[in-house]
Amino acid sequence: MLAAYSRLLSDPDQRVREKAAQDWVTWEDAVISQEANGKPNAYSDRPGDAVMALVRICAHYFSNGAWLEEGELLRNAGRLAGIPGALVHGRLDMGGPLQTAWELTRAWPDAELHVVGDSGHTGSETFRKVLQEAIERFSPAKEG
Repeated sequence: MLAAYSRLLSDPDQRVREKAAQDWVTWEDAVISQEANGKPNAYSDRPGDAVMALVRICAHYFSNGAWLEEGELLRNAGRLAGIPGALVHGRLDMGGPLQTAWELTRAWPDAELHVVGDSGHTGSETFRKVLQEAIERFSPAKEG
């Protein structure tokens, strides 16, 4: 399906490209709108060129598996041993499964996973707070 969208988004007919992009963001809107902090038309209310750019980038990366072999990230996560990391994930994220973050945390010895209960893909105030705390922990100490 992703390869088909990539082809539609490259079609010489502008109407075909626009229809494919609109269909894509309609699906994205449906998923996001179900989240606690989601809003209707979160993607489709954007200007046409922004919608097209978002969809083309997503389709391009997804249809190419982000240029990673299947399982490559998890298989090589042990190489990150000694490098601390924090993964912050919304429990209600229907677009990006929590299982992926959980598996990565298990494979990355020095990573911690923070699951934010009131957040989905769109985030929340709690999500932003947890993310900011993680950034501050990994930032160099401020000099007085």
